[in-house]
Amino acid sequence: MAYRKLGRTSSQRKALFRDLATDLIINERIETTEQKAKELRSVVEKLITLGKRGDLHARRQAAAFVRPEVANTETGQDAVQKLFADIAPRFADRQGGYTRIAKLGPRRGDAASMVIIELV
Repeated sequence: MAYRKLGRTSSQRKALFRDLATDLIINERIETTEQKAKELRSVVEKLITLGKRGDLHARRQAAAFVRPEVANTETGQDAVQKLFADIAPRFADRQGGYTRIAKLGPRRGDAASMVIIELV
């Protein structure tokens, strides 16, 4: 099965998913288009699986993907710290399916279908 290209080059697509995955980990809920959310789901599920593994190599693999300069304003945690300390233990007994996508309806400007993607 092919992935969605979203009208971007591979480097632009990687940067987009790095940003969206980092925001989803920190905020636990973001609003985006349906196609981006469906692709983001597989990226975030793999990151959470790395978090569940919990060893140093998994932490470095996750840190290589998410944005290190973005941090939660209240706690000061960056995305990797939150992924390994808060999110992964929450899903320790769950075998996949860590995200939920809820439809919102069309966007006003271009009628793109908007959704909320959140951690379960």
